[in-house]
Amino acid sequence: MSAKKETLGKTVGVVVAVCLVCSIIVSSAAVGLRSLQETNAALDKKSNIVEAAGLADIAKGDVAGTFDKYIEERFINLETGQYVDVPEDYDMYKEARNPEYMVKVQDPKVGFKQRASIASIYIVKNDAGEVTRLVLPVHGSGLWDLMYGLLALDADGNTVRELVYYQHKETPGLGGEIQNPSWKAKWNGKKLFNNGDVAIRVKKGDNASSQHAVDALSGATLTSNGVQNTLTYWVGKNGYGPYLKNQTWKS
Repeated sequence: MSAKKETLGKTVGVVVAVCLVCSIIVSSAAVGLRSLQETNAALDKKSNIVEAAGLADIAKGDVAGTFDKYIEERFINLETGQYVDVPEDYDMYKEARNPEYMVKVQDPKVGFKQRASIASIYIVKNDAGEVTRLVLPVHGSGLWDLMYGLLALDADGNTVRELVYYQHKETPGLGGEIQNPSWKAKWNGKKLFNNGDVAIRVKKGDNASSQHAVDALSGATLTSNGVQNTLTYWVGKNGYGPYLKNQTWKS
């Protein structure tokens, strides 16, 4: 009887020891990889911004170097459109939950109930130091979840060059076509505003000749509506509207 108890005790002890060792290994690996994961996430973010900035061909594998040379991150108070200073680790998406920066959103169509009062923007300059593009982070509802993207404009603050969606859960072949190069190309040259009003539209039909309209995605009405609502909000008075109206980057 004692032998059986001893055997059971040893078995339990071995199991506990193995679990403990495995936990230590997994925890150590997670801690050890955290820095690498953060580095890769930062590089992926810069890669998307470089694409929206129209510098992907120039980058040729040196994304970080291209970003540092041609792109400057600034922060703006969305209410005033003016530049402000923020803590070094400021993240507009994380700070949307921080009472210090949180602003309630009244528009139910956009898909989120709060945002940060201060947003990131990216100013793209050429070798001569002239502003060539503005890259504005945007997000809003899709069919299944929020979609995150980057809207790139000419230095006039009105002409669209890129709309790059980098994170979404839309259905492949339907709403997922927001990442299709042929649909993305339809945005090039479109105008956001007409006489100061938000005029950009995502709608059904052949809109190639229209300055203010882009074809809706076939079979993906809710995704197309989500893109429309996202842009209407973010380039309007509650988003980047004051910044674009003031043309702060030229001052």
